[in-house]
Amino acid sequence: MTGHGDQTNERNERTGLRPGATERFAERTSALAFVLSFAAFLGLAVVYWRGGQPQAEGALLATGFAGLAYGLVTWGNHLLPQGPFEEERHQFGDESQETLFEDDLSRGEELTRRKLLVRTLVLAAGGLGVAAVFPIRSLGPAPGKSLLVTPWRKGLRLVTDDGRPVIASQVPIGGLVTVFPEGHAGSADGQAVLMRVEPGLIVPLPGRETWAPNGYVAYSKICTHAGCPVGLFQRETQQLLCPCHQSTFDVLHHAKPVFGPAAAPLPQLPLELGTDDFLRAQGDFSEPVGPSFWRKS
Repeated sequence: MTGHGDQTNERNERTGLRPGATERFAERTSALAFVLSFAAFLGLAVVYWRGGQPQAEGALLATGFAGLAYGLVTWGNHLLPQGPFEEERHQFGDESQETLFEDDLSRGEELTRRKLLVRTLVLAAGGLGVAAVFPIRSLGPAPGKSLLVTPWRKGLRLVTDDGRPVIASQVPIGGLVTVFPEGHAGSADGQAVLMRVEPGLIVPLPGRETWAPNGYVAYSKICTHAGCPVGLFQRETQQLLCPCHQSTFDVLHHAKPVFGPAAAPLPQLPLELGTDDFLRAQGDFSEPVGPSFWRKS
């Protein structure tokens, strides 16, 4: 049977070092590699936290993994039993053979007795863990309810992209105006299309009977298919058209899709017409705006 001590002596003879010198050198270099790995990973976390620099991050990441790999490989090649191990098969039932041999115990102690290596390895692994936590910041803040609401609030006037309030009497029948909530001109999720149709043509859903006063009706301008701007109104058919993928929506019937890939109606903006001839919102859109696929359960 070949023992661990014989293998160690053979390595020492090949390297020309005194007995034990090879193991001490391997242990120290492995520990140093683990410490270097920890320093590199910690430096990576600091660089990322301070704003990031791709070249420095790449160099530190490579150094950290290289130190970790060198330490583990050196530990495995020079400090652990190399094998193969051969042991004579004993007779079953022989109580004198049912004890642990000293060599077996020494093999299990190889990992636990080198406290310096274990501690520096834990240190390097901790540095890697710290560096791995920081990129979570790149995911950005939690969206919360920002995807479910827009700037529209009750009482806000409809304005154009330059912030001018829309005067209802100046919108012709069959006309279309892109509008925004007052104070939020240019809002991406608040943009809507305002149209005027002949009074009495709109067939509202239950609960929406007051949302289109005197034929003024508004829907989100963001297509429910892929988020393209819906900006074409066909007065003859009373339909809105998205130019990207030709999704078509019926203006008179809560903007339900009648053609194309869109699968959901455009969210409707409830309107009210004041005595001052200004159009105002009664609240936010009827549904979250944008493509409908993410809202499906």
